[in-house]
Amino acid sequence: MTQRTLTLSDDAGIRTITLNRPDRLNAFTVDMARELIDAFHSVSGDDAIRAVIVTGAGRAFCAGMELAPDDGRDNVFGLDQSQQPTMRDLDERYDDPEIVRGVLDTGGRVTLAIFDCRKPVIAAVNGAAVGVGATMPLAMDFRIASTAARFGFVFGKIGIVPDACSSWFLPKIVGLPKALEWTYTAELIDPDTALAAGLVGAVVSPDKLLEEAHRLAHRVTTDRSPVSVALIRQMMWRNSGADHPRQAHKVETLGIFHCSQVDGKEGVAAFREKRRPQFREVASKMPPFYPWWT
Repeated sequence: MTQRTLTLSDDAGIRTITLNRPDRLNAFTVDMARELIDAFHSVSGDDAIRAVIVTGAGRAFCAGMELAPDDGRDNVFGLDQSQQPTMRDLDERYDDPEIVRGVLDTGGRVTLAIFDCRKPVIAAVNGAAVGVGATMPLAMDFRIASTAARFGFVFGKIGIVPDACSSWFLPKIVGLPKALEWTYTAELIDPDTALAAGLVGAVVSPDKLLEEAHRLAHRVTTDRSPVSVALIRQMMWRNSGADHPRQAHKVETLGIFHCSQVDGKEGVAAFREKRRPQFREVASKMPPFYPWWT
């Protein structure tokens, strides 16, 4: 797929996805959504890639939805106003191309592609992250902010609601009271406030941002089984929302049973022999019993 709104680069097993509309502060478009979805789906099957970093070109991370599209659309969110969708439509026709193209929130589709990714994902927030620019990184495993970053859940200011599955992610990350405060007030959040609330894990100078993101990417993937990492990522996100810990017990049981047969044996042997492990399983071939990849 030709990239019009992104640039992709690889370095030592780390793929960097750069939102690349700097003249528009990397404002989010329908094309960008499609390209991001494709990029995250592709990386799951690429065993040369161990982790993903997402950042922005220029002085912004993402200034939110492009509110002045040049294609003449009446609906700037790319939605088909001739449709009258109901929850039943979404329950029964979720994969219907008419619903996908004309009804589904594009930011949410990107977030779900990130959620399904089999590799750790790091947001390197270099500047303004507003609207979908603030909600999209919530599905990433780690968020590192530049001192120039600002976050804004500004949906109420333009008469809409939070997008990109953020009503599921944001309370998990910062707690319900803080999530309500930030989405009600729609005020810009500085990096130190974001750090104190747990929205980001570190704040660094702009010139150190990508260096810190790469350091973290290698820290969580070096000498790690790709399948183990992929399963841990899915288990933490999904099991934390399960109705009962028994569901986590079932998933962990199958995970341990599978991993113990190949990479688990190698990991134990490497520990005993005081050497680096040589894991053989790859994330492009996941255990078949997990419903997440069916």
